[in-house]
Amino acid sequence: MDGRVAYLFGTVHMGMRGFYPLPPEVRRALVGANRVVVELDTRVNGPFQRALDLHGRYAPGDDIRRHLPAPTLRALTEVLHAQGISVTSMASYKPWLVANLLLSMELERKGYRRSEGVEATLLAQARRRGLQVTELESAEYQLALYDSMDERQSARYLEEVLDGLKNGRSLRTVQAVLDAWASGDAHALDVVLQESTSGPGVVAEFTRRVLLGRRNPDIADQIERLMREDSVTFVGVGLLHLLGANGLPQLLAQRGYLVERVY
Repeated sequence: MDGRVAYLFGTVHMGMRGFYPLPPEVRRALVGANRVVVELDTRVNGPFQRALDLHGRYAPGDDIRRHLPAPTLRALTEVLHAQGISVTSMASYKPWLVANLLLSMELERKGYRRSEGVEATLLAQARRRGLQVTELESAEYQLALYDSMDERQSARYLEEVLDGLKNGRSLRTVQAVLDAWASGDAHALDVVLQESTSGPGVVAEFTRRVLLGRRNPDIADQIERLMREDSVTFVGVGLLHLLGANGLPQLLAQRGYLVERVY
C-alpha cells in the first residue's frame, strides 16, 4: 500500500534457547521496522492479572469443584496429585484456565519456557533498538474469549486436555506446532492447522471458531490501520493466525494487498 510494508511473522508463546538466534531474514526485517507489533505486551503484567481475576477465577466462596462432573474432578485430582499439587491450590480457577496451565506445565517439563518464547524475544529486540511496541489486543479481550465458554463447554475443554495429557495427544499437537515453527516446512504447517482445528471436540471448535475465526478479521483490520501510520511495521502474531484460507495473509490479499512469502 503506497510503498508501505508489514512483515508478518508467526510466533510461538513458549520456546527454548535452540530457537535462537532468529533467522537472518527476520533480523533484517526488525532492523528496518519503525515499530514492533505483538498480540500482547507481556512485559506489563498488571492488565493481565486484572483480566485473570475478572475472567479466570470464580467469585469468592465458589470453586471449580462445584462445576465439574465427578469423573472429571477425579481425573483432575489424579493429574495434579502426580505433580505434587492439590486441587485446593487451583480451586479458584475456571476449568479452561486450569487446562491451559496444565499444558504450560507439561511443556515446561519438556524444557520450554515462556521467557524463551518468540514474543519475549521480539519485545527484547524492540527495547534494545528503541522501537515503539503496539499491542494488537488486550489481556481483557483475550481472556474474555475463553470466559465466553459456558459451563459445559469449559468443563469439556478441561476433560479433553486431561485426556490428551493422559494419552500424549495434547503434547504431540503442541510439539508439532513448535516443530513446524522451527522448520518453516509448508506441509508441516498445513498439518498443524488441520490437527488443531478439525474434529467435533470443544478445543478444536473453540480454536477454529473463536481463537482464529473471530480474531483474524479483527487483527487484519488492526494491521491495515497500523500500515497507514508507519512505512515499515513488524507484526509478530501466533503462528496459527497465518495459516489456511482464513489466515491473515489470505485475508489481506483479499483486501487488495500484495502478499509474498519471504521466509
